[in-house]
Formats: sequence, structure tokens, C-alpha cells
Amino acid sequence: MSKQTESLQNTFLVAMPNMPDPRFKHSVTYICEHNQDGAMGLVINQPTNLTVGELLDQIDIENNKMASNSSVAVMSGGPVHTDRGFVLHSSKPGYSSSSAISSEIMITTSKDVLHELTSYDAPDNFLITLGYAGWDPGQLEQELIENTWLTVPADPDIIFNTPAHLRWQKAIESLGIDINKLSLYSGHA
Repeated sequence: MSKQTESLQNTFLVAMPNMPDPRFKHSVTYICEHNQDGAMGLVINQPTNLTVGELLDQIDIENNKMASNSSVAVMSGGPVHTDRGFVLHSSKPGYSSSSAISSEIMITTSKDVLHELTSYDAPDNFLITLGYAGWDPGQLEQELIENTWLTVPADPDIIFNTPAHLRWQKAIESLGIDINKLSLYSGHA
């Protein structure tokens, strides 16, 4: 990342219709970190067949199967380290292992949050992913030049309250763009 390039942390990368990588077709990726070492983000709209309750069972964390949070789908966060879990959650004091990405969104890989997800102490909103998307230094900037992604200001409402299958459309619409008029090809003036 050059000195002139602004960090895209707390931004959505929305895949353009011409996305060449099928793993990211119609994806919305929330950028958690972006600096001179590269970028890391979590795809927030590709559900797996695994629920929060099933994931907690697999890692031997006691959970309440009657809680509505137990049936929430776990997302496929990206192709890197798909065995590693990440929790995006609304800001809540007391989670020392969570890092603030913005004033409204925190991230953690710690199990302390997982223990509370099906209890009354759970964060108001959360999303779990397995895996993440990563970019080497300069790689994301090149993909932006190639018109592979739209950058959209992150909206916690899209992450936490919009059904997964509508997040791509809602992110694009938040820019005031009609998705039916998005060009499939990049142009250079």
C-alpha cells in the first residue's frame, strides 16, 4: 500500500459481475485490516451448511440449542485457513480478546465470545466465519485498478440484519447504483 492509498479497513469489497475468481462471485467481503503488509477480510454472504450450534458442538463448547442464535448459519469467510473461525460482533465492553475495527464492529478469534453466543450475555449482533480472504501487499490495489471490486462503506445493518442472500444487492444499492445497470466490463478513459 503506497502512502497515498487510503486504508480500506471497515469497508465492503463488493464483487463486480465480471469477477474472475468463482470463489468470490457475488461476494461481499468486509475488510478487517488493510495496510502496507496487505489486506484481510471476511466474506459475509456465503453461508455454509453448518449452524452456530453445530459448530459449538464440534469444538466442545456447551450451548443452548433452544436459543435462536443456535440456528444461525456460519459463513464461509474465504479460502484461506478454512479451519480457523472468526467472530464479527457488535461492540460490547468486557471482551478483552476482541479488537475494535470500528466504533460498531469488533472481531475476535477467541473462544470467550463463543461460550456466550447462545446465552443472554451474547453480543447483540454477531456473524461467524470459517476462513478468510487475504491479499499480499499491492494485490488488492491491483484488483481495484482492474475493476474487480466496488468499494462500499461498511454498514453493520448489512452485516448483521440483512439476510445473507441479499447482502450483495443491498451493498451495491447503498451506493445508489441499480444492479441491473452494472457494466460487466471495465473501461479506461
